[in-house]
Amino acid sequence: MNQAPSSKALPAAQRIADKAFSALERFLHIEAVSGIVLLIAAAAALIWANSPYASSYTQLWHLPLTFGVGDLVISNSLHFWINDVLMTVFFLVVGMEIRREIHEGALSNLKLATLPMVAAFGGVLVPALLYLAFNNTEGLRQGWAVPTATDIAFAVGVLALLGRSVPNSVRVFLLALAIIDDIVAVLIIALFYSGGLDPMGFLLAGVGILLVLGLQWIGVGSAFAYLLPGALLWLGLLKTGAHPTLAGVVLGLMTPVHPMKRLGAPLQLATQAINEFAAREQATNGRGAELLEPVKQLRQAQRELLPPVLRVQMALHTWVAYLVMPLFALANAGVSLDGVSLSGGVSLAVTSGVAAALILGKPVGVLCSSWLMVRLGWCRLPLGISWSWMALIGCLAGIGFTMSIFIANLAFAQGELLSAAKLGVLLASVVAGVAGLLYGRVLVTRTLKADARASSPADY
Repeated sequence: MNQAPSSKALPAAQRIADKAFSALERFLHIEAVSGIVLLIAAAAALIWANSPYASSYTQLWHLPLTFGVGDLVISNSLHFWINDVLMTVFFLVVGMEIRREIHEGALSNLKLATLPMVAAFGGVLVPALLYLAFNNTEGLRQGWAVPTATDIAFAVGVLALLGRSVPNSVRVFLLALAIIDDIVAVLIIALFYSGGLDPMGFLLAGVGILLVLGLQWIGVGSAFAYLLPGALLWLGLLKTGAHPTLAGVVLGLMTPVHPMKRLGAPLQLATQAINEFAAREQATNGRGAELLEPVKQLRQAQRELLPPVLRVQMALHTWVAYLVMPLFALANAGVSLDGVSLSGGVSLAVTSGVAAALILGKPVGVLCSSWLMVRLGWCRLPLGISWSWMALIGCLAGIGFTMSIFIANLAFAQGELLSAAKLGVLLASVVAGVAGLLYGRVLVTRTLKADARASSPADY
């Protein structure tokens, strides 16, 4: 009977390298780490934009970047390629998260989804109204949607910093609320922050969608095959006047949640490919092109072991967490304080409105809407969640960051107002994050003490 070779049989350098890369891979998948990287990128942008080298910060993002073949040429600033192209990948992951949650997660059951759905809508409505209370004048009120979004990476990352004593139901509820927030944010972008829609763009976008459906129908499982249809959908939405990053959401929602249908089960096909490879390897003594076919079959079987929505999301996670989002933060969080006057006027109103809406409006909206539904008997709190934990969820929902800054870029064309809105988002996200971390630590300590008392023997 053949035994797998021991790792000790490998050279010492290879063993060390394998352990290092395995540890790095586990480290990169810790949610708190991606949040820290995002925070570092935002801090670097803020420092750079207010340093003696501030002009280089502005010049870098306005640097023209041109791509094209022949007469088909697209030339835009680096800022455009990050905000409108790279962020499409971020929205693709958001779309796939929504698709998975609808299929088998917190949004798959109406009873499970009702309370986080109502909490999310409360967390959108109250901040919007609070912002308008500060800024109900022409030229300012279009920023009402800036404080309505929740940053999934930051919020879940802060929760992860609190350790494993946090009930899993709290994490699931926060994730569901943030995902519903993203759905609402996408709808807001589509309905309120898109220009006059050009019908010809819909035709091009429709062709892209039909090509995606056609490739899925004939069973094409390679993600690369969907690049051209995805590009057509993106170009179509760009031409319509809608924001092109919505193409990512559409593609994410269309990603299959079941493996592609094959002649046999993926595990069976993988076994056959391995047996075929072993037979051919023995017959050819490890030489010859005959080995390529079973390797190809094995690669295809390996790809189909997981459903496309999970496989693609896993493949993109590291790129989005450690490249796309930090680049977006670096390109957009650089608020020059010289351009924002906090002594009064419209800048102060926008900054105060955004910050107050996120810090106060989010928890108030989440808690009040949830309390009302429970009080009326239409919903009940999930197992393991108390109103104290709900307060923590509401506090963490005030971390807007990525999506809030994204909407701010769409809401304000004037540089002073845009900087003021971004500053409000940054201040609120830091305050909400720190407050959530401190309050969460109190809750965790209280929970650990209660568990210790419950497990200790009774005194007689």
